[in-house]
Amino acid sequence: MGRPVSAVDLVIRHARIASCADDACAVIAPGHVAVADGRIVAVGSGDAPASLDPARDIDAGGALLTPGLIDCHTHLVYAGDRAREFELRLQGASYEEIARAGGGIVSTVRLTREADEAALHAAAATRLRALMGHGVTTVEIKSGYGLALDHELKCLRVARALGRDFPVDVRTTLLSAHALPPEYAGRADKYIDDVVVAQIIPEAARLQLADAVDAFCETIGFTPAQTRRVFEAARAHGLPVKLHAEQLSNQHGAALAAEFGALSADHLEHLDDAGAAAMARAGTVAVLLPGAYYFLRDTHLPPIDLLRRHRVPMAVATDCNPGTSPTTHLPLMLNMACTLFRLTPAEALLGVTRHAARALGLAATHGTIEVGKVADLCLWNVEHPAGLAGEIGCGALRARFKRGVQHPLQ
Repeated sequence: MGRPVSAVDLVIRHARIASCADDACAVIAPGHVAVADGRIVAVGSGDAPASLDPARDIDAGGALLTPGLIDCHTHLVYAGDRAREFELRLQGASYEEIARAGGGIVSTVRLTREADEAALHAAAATRLRALMGHGVTTVEIKSGYGLALDHELKCLRVARALGRDFPVDVRTTLLSAHALPPEYAGRADKYIDDVVVAQIIPEAARLQLADAVDAFCETIGFTPAQTRRVFEAARAHGLPVKLHAEQLSNQHGAALAAEFGALSADHLEHLDDAGAAAMARAGTVAVLLPGAYYFLRDTHLPPIDLLRRHRVPMAVATDCNPGTSPTTHLPLMLNMACTLFRLTPAEALLGVTRHAARALGLAATHGTIEVGKVADLCLWNVEHPAGLAGEIGCGALRARFKRGVQHPLQ
């Protein structure tokens, strides 16, 4: 038998609760939440019933309570930095020009291959602590800087270890089809078929190191035909797919991702109507990455009105990576999503809670404050969800709870 509702571990009282269970992010004020065994067992307006006898009782004093934030697109495990490329772009070089000249992703691959697991873990842990300090309780971590069997598995093992070592849920994504490694220059089909499809996907699945498979479908990445073969291999091994799609051009990757029932298609600056409609039919989440848009000084906005018209859920993430979005500040992405992409503050908050959970296949357990959900919660010193997006780099986090346990802010 389960524990009686009255035997709870935590009650948070007098909070302004943005449960994120509705599209408007309506606020219950005042409200209370009760937690037992890491799950939410009661949510309601007014004060908590006297019958509850919590081991810990917190008076929120009118502060805003939201679900724990979910960063559903990061490249957290890598070595080195690419600050020199930032200078080159300021001098006029494009992302594509830098990549074709041997910079970009391939330069990070060289450094990541040279690093051992301990060094990669230490570097990624610093980034993860920063994410957690801004309210993140669940994070997706992609591989993609190894681009060879041993090195891709190394990065995935580091990502799994981070989930064991810190109070955060980590979802791992295999992104071996991220860029063409230098040893396969001019032989993209051979790399996809002989390395990604024949070696890395089967082994990552066998070792249960990956929760999903991703690819970069782009003129400087991989073609739709090559991406299809990656997706077919993922399906054969029981792994869901995601896709970097339509960032620099329209390769119709979003429609391809939707064909395979993708959890998400990410970036989407060049998405067209057919791609949005396909995503809507498939239930594929659009993951918006305003940090990359800002850092690359892009001018081609993702089609937000098109996504709204087709009722495609929109998530927001940091895209934390060394070259195009070197940030660990998810609340700042809320502000950028509103100021650059014109999301509403409610849409932005849903983008890092409910819709972000869906983008990771976690909608049943994460992303909202509802009975039965995991008790991942953030308490903020603001009164309304607009307060989270309305500041440049909101520093209002007061407390972070992972499965009902409060952890020190990093």
